[in-house]
Amino acid sequence: MTNSVAIQPEPAPIQACTICRDVQNFDLLIEDMETELGEAWGDLSYADARVFLGQPDADSLEFIAVAMDEDDEVNINLIADMIKTAIARNIKVIVIAEEVSPMVLHQLLKLGAAEFVPYPLPEGALHDAIERLRVPPPSEAEASAPISKLKPTGDREGVVLPVHGLAGGVGATNFAVNLAWELASMPDAKAPRVCLLDFDLQAGAVSTYTESMDSESFMQALLSHDDKLHVLTAPAEMLPLDLVTPEDIERIIEVARTNFDYVVIDMPSTVVQWTETVLHASHVYFTLIELDMRSAQNALRLLRALKAEELPHEKLRFMLNRAPKFTDLAG
Repeated sequence: MTNSVAIQPEPAPIQACTICRDVQNFDLLIEDMETELGEAWGDLSYADARVFLGQPDADSLEFIAVAMDEDDEVNINLIADMIKTAIARNIKVIVIAEEVSPMVLHQLLKLGAAEFVPYPLPEGALHDAIERLRVPPPSEAEASAPISKLKPTGDREGVVLPVHGLAGGVGATNFAVNLAWELASMPDAKAPRVCLLDFDLQAGAVSTYTESMDSESFMQALLSHDDKLHVLTAPAEMLPLDLVTPEDIERIIEVARTNFDYVVIDMPSTVVQWTETVLHASHVYFTLIELDMRSAQNALRLLRALKAEELPHEKLRFMLNRAPKFTDLAG
């Protein structure tokens, strides 16, 4: 008769950790972490996380999910230190934020947090964020984008032409891109310099370029298309529209205006705190509509709001981007 001892398998290494003041405040996060990782994740308080991230056991972590709300903003320095420690050890960082101020969120993203997910978590948002973390970085050949070769001149007085869709799907971005391309392709002996600014932050970090914005850094941030059109793109991730301030937007427009003959701006359909800044800087403000009730109602709302605030509503130019067949557009 032989004695046999049941061999217990070693527990799987922890792949990820949530870090928060109290994980019970984020019950949806618990459910999603269990769905994505099963038992291969843990939860740490701020104090425990500081200790754990300095130990060899942290090498097994794929990512940490820092969950915070407005009450945690007093601990921003502690949270920032943990994010910097994780990034130094090649651990990815996801920020889960509920009612956190844009400035705090901006600070954490600048430190190197790879993903931001709002709380309550939209369905599938955590899964999508984790999948993006696992995508290998592109090779140097793939990552090399056609950077603008233009040098800043500062000798222009560019025309600022914002494009604002008054309803979803009216084709504002399509119009902005075509307008910029046609201006850049004018058959003059000396073609004008044209810049396209994508300020539709949630459908595309402009704020990344505004901390030390000058002509040189602005020109380096631009991407070039056929050496004619120069584009400042929106971020790949979705960001709050109030992440940038009116002062940031004013600085970008001023640098663009003094270095280009035409500055076309693709605006978000939502009116935000810096819409007024763009309106004041514009020469003509294109508003795209369709022949439907929603466009008509939104046009009236916009006009009333501008008149109530005594803003320059005379700059608005309403444009019908599409019309039904056989429509008489002669007026």
